[in-house]
Amino acid sequence: MLSFPNAKINLGLHITAKRPDGFHDLESCLYPVGWTEVLEIIESDALTFTSSGLAIPGDADNNLCLKAYRILEKDFGLPPVHIHLHKAIPIGAGLGGGSADAAFAVKLLNAKFDLRITDDQLEDYARPLGSDCAFFVRNQPRFAYGKGDCFEETPVSLKGFFVTLVYPNIHVSTAEAYAGIRPQKPETSLKTILARPVSEWKHTLANDFEAGVFARHPVLFSIKEKLYGSGAVYAAMSGSGSTIYGIFAREMDWKGVFPAEYSVWQSNPAPQPPKGES
Repeated sequence: MLSFPNAKINLGLHITAKRPDGFHDLESCLYPVGWTEVLEIIESDALTFTSSGLAIPGDADNNLCLKAYRILEKDFGLPPVHIHLHKAIPIGAGLGGGSADAAFAVKLLNAKFDLRITDDQLEDYARPLGSDCAFFVRNQPRFAYGKGDCFEETPVSLKGFFVTLVYPNIHVSTAEAYAGIRPQKPETSLKTILARPVSEWKHTLANDFEAGVFARHPVLFSIKEKLYGSGAVYAAMSGSGSTIYGIFAREMDWKGVFPAEYSVWQSNPAPQPPKGES
């Protein structure tokens, strides 16, 4: 069976408090976009994981897709499988690619073996795999809070807009992004800001990671300014970086605008039902 894990962007991100468990409380609107990779799971004589496309650092035995299998295998006694991931979403880009892979693995195993796990239960299985993982179970725009793994429905929609994502081949680790962050409650809640038209977000909708990450990687600020100079209604860094996205009222032609080593992706990101399996 195949599935197509997709990326997300963050519409605003506030780090509001340091938690006793060492994590941080935050608020953000997570929004799915169609930059996808390919995940295949088939039955096998032994549990194996392989990948193609972008290189995945670290030990393959610790890949999130295998962790997703193991967390279900404990409760359901699954047979061994071969998992293959074609990696296309850059790592350390603030797009949630690894989290999507884990969540889609949980969903794909649920479908393949007819485990009949509900979406609420799937979110519970996905949460221990990473803060963003549970979001990709329903894969719809959600207001996130707590560690980023608690959700509420949101009316936020980018229907009718085009989103451009620019990844400049820079990896920003979560630890790097959090360095120097001083959690604080925002003067205006993110929900209030997001309720206003997209055209008003430029001066009110902020990602708290930007200041520190931009100071260490000035090219990211330059990309943001270039997107605004090209007519973006709103532009920001996604998550903890390093992808910069711009929201546009029309489709753009980016040929020759950015260096060849950059990855540039564009789509009309109107919300779609979660991608199915085949």
